[in-house]
Amino acid sequence: MPSQRDELPNRRSTSPHRLDLAAYITPPCPQPSLYFMAEKSMKEFSLEEVAKHNTEGDLWIIIDSKVYDLSRFANLHPGGGNVLYAEGVAGKDATDTFFGLHRQDILTKPQYARLQIGKIIGQEPQVRPLAPGELSQVPYAEPTWLSKGYSSPYYTDSHRRFQTAARKFFMEVVAPESARCEESGKRISQEVVDKMAEANIIAMRLGPGKHLKGRKLLGGVVTPEEFDYFHEGIIHAELARVSSRAVVDGLLAGLVIGVPPILNYGSLDLIEKVVPDLLAGKKYISLAISEAFAGSDVAGLQTTAVRDGDYWIVTGTKKWITNGVFSDYFTTGCRTDNGFTVLLIERGPGVSTKQIKTTYSSVAGTAYITFDKVRVPVANTLGEVGNGLSVILSNFNHERWMVVACSIAAQRLIVEECLKWANQRIVFGKPLTSQAVIRSRLAAMISRVEACQNWYESVTYQMNKMSYNEMSKKLAGPIGLLKQFVSRTGRETAEDATLIFGGRALTQTGMGRIIENYHKTSGFDAILAGAEDVLGDMGVRQALKKMPRDARL
Repeated sequence: MPSQRDELPNRRSTSPHRLDLAAYITPPCPQPSLYFMAEKSMKEFSLEEVAKHNTEGDLWIIIDSKVYDLSRFANLHPGGGNVLYAEGVAGKDATDTFFGLHRQDILTKPQYARLQIGKIIGQEPQVRPLAPGELSQVPYAEPTWLSKGYSSPYYTDSHRRFQTAARKFFMEVVAPESARCEESGKRISQEVVDKMAEANIIAMRLGPGKHLKGRKLLGGVVTPEEFDYFHEGIIHAELARVSSRAVVDGLLAGLVIGVPPILNYGSLDLIEKVVPDLLAGKKYISLAISEAFAGSDVAGLQTTAVRDGDYWIVTGTKKWITNGVFSDYFTTGCRTDNGFTVLLIERGPGVSTKQIKTTYSSVAGTAYITFDKVRVPVANTLGEVGNGLSVILSNFNHERWMVVACSIAAQRLIVEECLKWANQRIVFGKPLTSQAVIRSRLAAMISRVEACQNWYESVTYQMNKMSYNEMSKKLAGPIGLLKQFVSRTGRETAEDATLIFGGRALTQTGMGRIIENYHKTSGFDAILAGAEDVLGDMGVRQALKKMPRDARL
């Protein structure tokens, strides 16, 4: 049967756009951006000069010390030209009015940036976008370990250097692509995948291990030997800061959860055959476990694998498979006569996929997969036949931890958005922050994200001190409880943020677009990688197994 996959032009080609990785090893204080360098060459005007241009056909305004000529643009203004006159901003400083309606990134778009004709004499801009790699100065926008004047028992200078380089990379390489893909629904470009592979970000998202040996990580800012789970967590956090929930998954999340079973349970020959192309971004993979009749109930899967000599014959379906639309391989759970078994299935005859429409963008490549009597070499068996449940359950720990890392970073971004908006939004003549109910919601959001951060860091520290098998035995319950807690706080924060932004939180563009997208997709974390109720119950059941017999009140 022919493959039903979207055509991916040039997906196997080597990108001609080489990446200067050395550029991402930056000092703590970023170099001045082009945003500021351009200020020096601007023509200067006095306030009196600008004030003369306040009539129809001759309209200038000031936004954050910059002068804009809107004479021709006025009638193209989305709200109509009359709004500019009705607001009383013609020929005047419109900074407060502008930032009450628009995000600052509007001013950097080419079609609006070209309207700028100069600046006001003696004034300097007070509002600017962050330079690539720069930390936000908004309270609680960054975790404590990145905040000036604070210490951490977990993070070192190595982690701080790595974070600066990672943020610069994601802001410059991934952020623009993320915005395009979220809107278009098309999968991430091969060019960006190539750059991620060259920086070894794809490999680092799998955590520390032998797969990093001999690799130059993000231009050499950290060595494979010192790379740990805190470094990996930084990658997930920085990715979540610049990407929607759909793009986080679309940027090869299927690889992050589909490759570990190969590395931990595959034969050396299989690893050498498959893994290099996956880590190089030349081929793609998904974890194919969930089915229409079995999600969190992994033991209830119905896809079957029947032994036929040196092959397995696989028949069945999988549903909600992240990256499945464009995957070349599928790490697949199957039922056999000897019990649950995991196989690596390559796309070929009998394998077909089709897109599933979900609440978030189709950039994630969420798929329904059909296996129709697919012949799979026995050599592609991962782990022992009948021991597939252990293979998958041990793999869930890392997947759930990754979801937690991304979710906390996304929640922190929402806190930052709300603090900015509540501080600049004027209602009844005062900023939103003057209202006790708004401050109460902000307090709850901040408290939740800080609680999540500290529990996450504690668990991550334990991961660094344990072997893979120890993590499977000791951390499955704590990670399950952590994920339940984080996913619930995410939905609570999404609700608070929506109420703080009001009607703007309901629109896909403009001031509240980040809030709208987060509110729409925050529930995904409660379902993916294990439903939160199931994980909470699992965490308690595992704790009860360890209850001492002599424990009594």
